[in-house]
Amino acid sequence: MTTTLSKDELEQARDLDLGSSDWTTIQQEQIQKFAEATHDHQWIHVDPDMAKQGPFGTTVAHGYLSLSLLPFLLSQVLNVSDAVMGVNYGIEKVRFTGPVPSGSDVRLKATLNGAKRRGDGVRYTVGVEIEVRDQEKPALVGEVVYLVY
Repeated sequence: MTTTLSKDELEQARDLDLGSSDWTTIQQEQIQKFAEATHDHQWIHVDPDMAKQGPFGTTVAHGYLSLSLLPFLLSQVLNVSDAVMGVNYGIEKVRFTGPVPSGSDVRLKATLNGAKRRGDGVRYTVGVEIEVRDQEKPALVGEVVYLVY
């Protein structure tokens, strides 16, 4: 379910549980395309035969692929109704705490930590966790910053 807030409401919100996004599947083809885009062809990501013998037993998504999914996943849990645009503003802290095996379903759990006016916009901070279905440990935890106008 998506939480919809105006910029004024966003600015007033603190420690608001935004819930979870839908599950999305990370397929090997997506991992391959990310490797091509970023020139990161490490075997744990792109070589299924070699990865079978590696620490995860299969290929795994790049940590930065998981990170890059945040705007898409966040859009499923938060909508700023009177914003005409939004931008990634930064990362306060992020840790890649577990692997995302190829073929895994992932989703975002998010908490709106706070927001502050910044000129015509509102800068807000979100606590994030990317869960992997059927794994106890999340793949990513952290805090990211966005700016909406």
